[in-house]
Amino acid sequence: MKILLVEDDTEAAKYLVQALDEAGHVTHHAADGETGMAMAEGMDYDVMIIDRMLPRRDGLSIIESLRAQNDNTPVLILSALGEVDDRVSGLRAGGDDYLTKPYAFTELLARIEVLARRANPAEADTKYAVGDLTLDRLARTVDRAGENILLQPREFRLLEYLMRHAGQVVTRTMLLENVWDYHFDPQTNVIDVHMSRLRAKIDRGHDNPLLHTIRGAGYMIRE
Repeated sequence: MKILLVEDDTEAAKYLVQALDEAGHVTHHAADGETGMAMAEGMDYDVMIIDRMLPRRDGLSIIESLRAQNDNTPVLILSALGEVDDRVSGLRAGGDDYLTKPYAFTELLARIEVLARRANPAEADTKYAVGDLTLDRLARTVDRAGENILLQPREFRLLEYLMRHAGQVVTRTMLLENVWDYHFDPQTNVIDVHMSRLRAKIDRGHDNPLLHTIRGAGYMIRE
């Protein structure tokens, strides 16, 4: 998922961005309300995590403005304000869920995954299969022919994207934008290196390769 985090606590934001990255997500961070609003308006996100008390513009104001613009991106509100009236006002402002600080990361992760599935039924699948290769998004596991394959977070994200588009050509631009979050070509062989590693892990020792290079076009995973 592509996530926007609007959080003014630098250390808390750093921890959360790293944890979400390790969970296979791409996270953009804004440290104040005005910047967060500009980022929310300028790019599409799967989920937004917005702190309630922010400098320059408060979180509820951001959510109300987005809803007024018919932006229905799911929003999880983070706040140290945990009274019933606080939660009610957050939900009435347009928040989809409300989590009180301090929180457990596993709970936050589960909540944003639920919000994303509700908003995008087409992305609700948590398991993908191509031939004898299976990937479980929630358990973060990959198996081929019954044998577990250990992948690094970026490799897992790359394979998930390929399997989500199984049978389709996936271009370098698509991978740069959706796996690496680059909106330009860094003119490096980063994709080739990761593809080579991924191919070695999922195809080595098997007679039928699944990961294919489509010359001049990109890559495809298929039987």
